[in-house]
Amino acid sequence: MEIKEPLANVLIVDDNTEFQFAAADLARLSNCVPVAAATLQEARRLTRDGHFDLILIDLNLPDGNGLDLLDDIDLAAHGQIVVVTGHPTVESAMRAVSAPVVEYLVKPLGPDVLSSLLERAHLRAQLRQPANAGGLGDMIGQSAPMQELFARVRRVAPLDVSVLVHGESGAGKELVARAVHDLSGRKGRFVAVNCGAIAPELLGSQLFGHERGAFNGAVESHAGYFEQADGGTLFLDDINEMPLALQVYLLRALEGHSFTRIGGTREIPLDVRVVAATNQDPQLCVNSGALRADLYYRLLEFPLAVPTLAERRGDIPHLARHFLDRLNKRYETQRTFSAEALQHLTARQWPGNVRELHYAVQRLYILAGSDTVEAKSDAMAGPDTENDTSISFRVGMTFDDVEREMLLKTLAFHRNNKCRAARALGITTKTIYNRLLRYRELGLIGDAEVGDLAIDQAD
Repeated sequence: MEIKEPLANVLIVDDNTEFQFAAADLARLSNCVPVAAATLQEARRLTRDGHFDLILIDLNLPDGNGLDLLDDIDLAAHGQIVVVTGHPTVESAMRAVSAPVVEYLVKPLGPDVLSSLLERAHLRAQLRQPANAGGLGDMIGQSAPMQELFARVRRVAPLDVSVLVHGESGAGKELVARAVHDLSGRKGRFVAVNCGAIAPELLGSQLFGHERGAFNGAVESHAGYFEQADGGTLFLDDINEMPLALQVYLLRALEGHSFTRIGGTREIPLDVRVVAATNQDPQLCVNSGALRADLYYRLLEFPLAVPTLAERRGDIPHLARHFLDRLNKRYETQRTFSAEALQHLTARQWPGNVRELHYAVQRLYILAGSDTVEAKSDAMAGPDTENDTSISFRVGMTFDDVEREMLLKTLAFHRNNKCRAARALGITTKTIYNRLLRYRELGLIGDAEVGDLAIDQAD
């Protein structure tokens, strides 16, 4: 089932039909749902019965002052509220900005200003959805790459075949393996082992167990991870870190559906589903000699590729909110992200993938001075000294990946102004628009990032 991006609800409170129509048209082009009200009474009814991600309010309405609406609605139940007037006064400006969620703008509004407001409305619309909407198990993802991964997991999970998961560090390979186990119907345990975190000389005994006296220090028999996972799933992370001699033993156990403990002679039947993973290209591991070719093909009964966070940017707001919700529950708080913080999070490259995002949200939570979590560059900083004016590229990125990172980061720096980004990159606005359309088709970005070509060219 295709997961559609949530639509932002926009309320336009203005008796000027020309402004109403223009704002509504731009909202529709930005994939928002506009609702218009020409009177204060109608606006009160609409805000009482529904929730809006953006409210534009004119001051002079036929039945009163638009600012009176602020006294009648629950400001926390709605998104950004913007007073838009063609007749500004000091008194009205002071009254408007005294409310914590209200901005004060003067007509006429440029398309850039309104587009920026609509983009923030999109971010709030995403936050209205459950954080795990469209997810699978403990994984969160509404983007096309994640929905494709979820579909493949559902297909392979009930089948008794080995699975090889490939993805960068921090992308969520163990969550994929756990989802395969949870959907498999197996009654045994899910046991996770990091082959690179156990000393090579101990890994064999940890996996297959040992008999008493098998080696110095083996004072009693020990059941290994295979026995602990009997009837369930054994997840072997960093399989390419396993010593080659032990890879032979593992292959023999998988082929024969049985094994013997280290120092033992008794054959133990093997009823374990093996899911292996590597954060490097498996074929390159074979070519370098780190992974035996025969074991590789045995594990490759079904491959699963986990997309990087940069390939699923549309999921970043949901992931960030999920991590923040967990912190709120743990510490009994009610903190929320500002729209600017979500924009900043979405624009970053995240070379550490979901794990890096998780700890960045944790740092932002700790540094927050109020219930609104704002973007802080020092909290975002990781091993790479990337900032809003720099981009870090890693070896192995394709030219398409490099081009996409450069374009999206430049757009973010120029607040999604495509004309300025085009001038900075030395290309045309149409070229940027065509690239963004392709990224949207691939599920890498949403409609808010694409915008409207006619408006962008008119800037």
